[in-house]
Amino acid sequence: MAKQATPVKKNETITLTFEDLTHEGNGVGKINGYPLFVPNALPGESGTVKVVKANKNFGFGKLLELTKRSPERVEPTCHVHCGGCQLQHMSYHLQLEMKQNQVKNVMKKVAHLEHVPVHPIIGMESPLHYRNKVQIPVGEKNGELITGFYQKRSHRILENMDTCSIQDETINAIVPAAREVANRIGIKAYNEESHRGELRHIMVRKGFATNEVMVVFVTRTDKLTNKEVIISELTEKFPEIKSIVQNVNDKRTSVILGEKTKVLWGEQYIYDKIGDITFAISAKSFYQVNPVQTKVLYDKALEYAKIDSSDIVVDAYCGIGTISLFLAQKAKKVYGVEIVPEAINDAKMNAKLNGIDNAEFFVGEAEKVMPWWKAQGLSPDVIVVDPPRKGCEPDFLQAMIETEPKRIVYVSCNPSTLARDLRILEDGGYETKEVQPVDMFPQTPHVEAVCWLERKLSN
Repeated sequence: MAKQATPVKKNETITLTFEDLTHEGNGVGKINGYPLFVPNALPGESGTVKVVKANKNFGFGKLLELTKRSPERVEPTCHVHCGGCQLQHMSYHLQLEMKQNQVKNVMKKVAHLEHVPVHPIIGMESPLHYRNKVQIPVGEKNGELITGFYQKRSHRILENMDTCSIQDETINAIVPAAREVANRIGIKAYNEESHRGELRHIMVRKGFATNEVMVVFVTRTDKLTNKEVIISELTEKFPEIKSIVQNVNDKRTSVILGEKTKVLWGEQYIYDKIGDITFAISAKSFYQVNPVQTKVLYDKALEYAKIDSSDIVVDAYCGIGTISLFLAQKAKKVYGVEIVPEAINDAKMNAKLNGIDNAEFFVGEAEKVMPWWKAQGLSPDVIVVDPPRKGCEPDFLQAMIETEPKRIVYVSCNPSTLARDLRILEDGGYETKEVQPVDMFPQTPHVEAVCWLERKLSN
């Protein structure tokens, strides 16, 4: 059977009008019903496009020139193409509309819950400089150290990106200062191919509420050359720095952090607050990168949980206890479970730091721990889940259904897997009452949502 021809061919140049956006923020235009996905194009715009790929049912294009511009187009604050902020060319209003539609569409098409209210997305008052952490690769060019994110789909460093529109401005200042002093005192960059050199990454973390900063030098070697000079110069220039740490990663790997961490100067932790809860943050702690919107997200999760002083709550995928400790302020008892032992250690320490004694934390896979808890007689009133992008494991969804909490609060960073899991929970006897999207990552296509589910009463 002859292969069906597509309306366009690779490398062909065409004129296209854009009608819609994909969930990744690409413009969608059609040639005789055949969709082409084009980055940096907005609905209502027209332009000249080069076809870069033509599959059987859809293709991809590159925008060469705009002939008609959308009023929603804005000038990007950053022109470095690292692939992190794909939505900078669209107004913040359009970004929020796109994310709102994404959540609505999956609720309708995947979860088949078109009647469930999806509330207007909660955006940021200032959608720039919101990130509290950067991990930036270090390379070498013409004998000089360079720092910058990797170009999209490559390991080529976009050199000396000294400002990033979504990073905190103190962090933006510290990275080039650290690079400059490391370069001046003769530190060599790590080379992936030869597995030689010293400095792999510079990581900077900041507590927004406290203004405390941690600088982490990730090295291949156990020794950091002339560390006394680095410490002296950085701490003198940036009094916000409370901790300088070295992490040793001597493996041939793309994983950033190694197993060994040592404090070179100052404290092992910096601190931050979300609401009334204080968190200790180490070099390897998992901590939300947008603390302003984290407070918004967790406040909504707490509202949906509707817990009182008699309720037993389970927080699955609890991380360092961020949601758990919020819940513990209202609940009788909170049990947190997480597969990463270091995160559980941090959760226990954060509970102690805040004087919270009604939260217990356990290392394990949620889908295995839940049935064991049930066998021990634990019957939670509310379960809160905040899984990774792949969503909940099927075994865990089944364990939740069999545990029969009166209420489930599902916090998600991936609308597609959220909708898939909601369908399973609905079929298992739960009713989705409301969905609240939250913009945790402005200028990027990612969107979070928190959902409230109630157990249906038996007839």
